[in-house]
Amino acid sequence: MSPVTATESTTDATVDAAAHAATATSGDRPGRTGRDTDAPTPVVRDGHLGAVYFAARDSWTVTKRNLRHYVRQPRLLVFSTIQPVMFVVLFSAVFGGIASQALPEGTSYLAFLLPGLFIHSAAFRSVQTAVGLAEDLERGVVDRFRSLPMSRSAVLAGRTFADLVRSLSVLVLMVAVGYALGFRFTEGLWSALGAVAVVGLFGYLMSWLFIYLALLVPGAEAAQTAGFVLIFPLVFASSVFVPTETMPDWMAAFASLSPLTHAADAARALSIGGEVAGPVLRTLAWSAGLLAVVIPLSVRRYRRMT
Repeated sequence: MSPVTATESTTDATVDAAAHAATATSGDRPGRTGRDTDAPTPVVRDGHLGAVYFAARDSWTVTKRNLRHYVRQPRLLVFSTIQPVMFVVLFSAVFGGIASQALPEGTSYLAFLLPGLFIHSAAFRSVQTAVGLAEDLERGVVDRFRSLPMSRSAVLAGRTFADLVRSLSVLVLMVAVGYALGFRFTEGLWSALGAVAVVGLFGYLMSWLFIYLALLVPGAEAAQTAGFVLIFPLVFASSVFVPTETMPDWMAAFASLSPLTHAADAARALSIGGEVAGPVLRTLAWSAGLLAVVIPLSVRRYRRMT
């Protein structure tokens, strides 16, 4: 055997031995197996699209968590749906005789009232949004969310999405009760769906406003009290129950600028007829403007608290 051949054989043997030793060593390390190369590559939340995807996924997870409360505690769903139904029946029966005198000829008070009650119901349910978030903060549920690798904004977004689903489900029930009492959508299917969309958008806006209120006012009872103090004058000083023309001049001036009036007028025009473009555009402007302000404020406040 030549010296070169002997050297090459020795070198090959040394390399094989080193490779075998490295393989044996890696196989003996804790948590390592021979199938490490088959393990999935972990997903890293890098990049704008990745952050948006994981924020949306986390928000959907929190939404399902909040919706399960109504399955596990059906009394919450029962009592939250009884009140709007009572409003439809009682307001139309009690105030129908007097309020109908201020309406255009041929327009029943039920037809005028029900679209306004859609907005009324969405506004008052937003108080429950504030109370629910305040309870989660008090019970330490948010602290448990904070310990998880999830988007901080998902806790807030998930609650507003869950409340949007609940709001739309209650809206369907109110329409069913209204139809039983004689209400009808007179402008066609697409206009009716447009009215539902307006109510859903306004309810989503109100949920975010009261999310911010819950982050400012500590405690569920305080959030509930502050919520009702704010929402009562806004709802009753609007066109939800009666036309603004029947109000005193100073209140009519305030009501004509209220976003609740614009939303109620938009839902009413899409449901039973009337001017559509103006109220709808004003509702969209109010909703987009306030959401652009209140969502960043809520997320910033939440991050500072947690």
